[in-house]
Amino acid sequence: MRTLAVIPARLGSTRFPRKVLYPWQGQPLLYHVWRQVTRAKTVDRVVIATDSKEIEQAALGFGAEVVRTSAKCQTGTDRVAEAHRKLGGEIVINVQADSFNLSPAGLDKVVTAMKKDRGVQFATIARPITSDEELFDPNKVKVAVGSDGNALWFSRFPIPYIQKAEEKPRCRQFPFLLHIGIYFFRAAALGRYVGWPRTAMEKAESLEQLRILEHGGRIRLFVMNMKSVTIDSPADLTRLAGGGR
Repeated sequence: MRTLAVIPARLGSTRFPRKVLYPWQGQPLLYHVWRQVTRAKTVDRVVIATDSKEIEQAALGFGAEVVRTSAKCQTGTDRVAEAHRKLGGEIVINVQADSFNLSPAGLDKVVTAMKKDRGVQFATIARPITSDEELFDPNKVKVAVGSDGNALWFSRFPIPYIQKAEEKPRCRQFPFLLHIGIYFFRAAALGRYVGWPRTAMEKAESLEQLRILEHGGRIRLFVMNMKSVTIDSPADLTRLAGGGR
């Protein structure tokens, strides 16, 4: 069962323009994401999907395989699906180009579980929230999980809402979870996803994974202590140097 990992990359970024090419430790930031994914033992092929010639040249320069995709792709997952149509693969991973310090072993854990349980069509990763700063940061997506291990909902707002909050930090009053933006699809499920129209709540929260839930899909959630860092501004690089959180 072949596994394809795709890193969709674009130059446009409102908060941090051209961030995937921003130099850090002698390489573009995109290189560091790509390098971690290539270390996953269960991933057979890793490609960077982009509509940018500049990104393509940079990626080829550090040894990555590149797939050129349409500039009309509305989301990263649309770009992943286009790459998958060209390359194939039974399990497809969408790795956000601004997600750093990913754990190759964490990726392997999810892929291995999907190979064992063919009922899992969609999957993603979360980790415990460790501070109220994370909990109330709208750039940090929260996820609630059900007793069956599937995601109930995703939001930029803290979920669930604690009605009778005590004085101590709220993150100590409930096991809140932070969503890590890595998506795992079976090939057929990815095809269904890109065929579904965008939904009202997906647009409202600007969270494309809500499209799956709104169309009745189930997303298996794997909780682990993956110390990933999402880079939204140059200031976030200090957290990257510190190893996460």
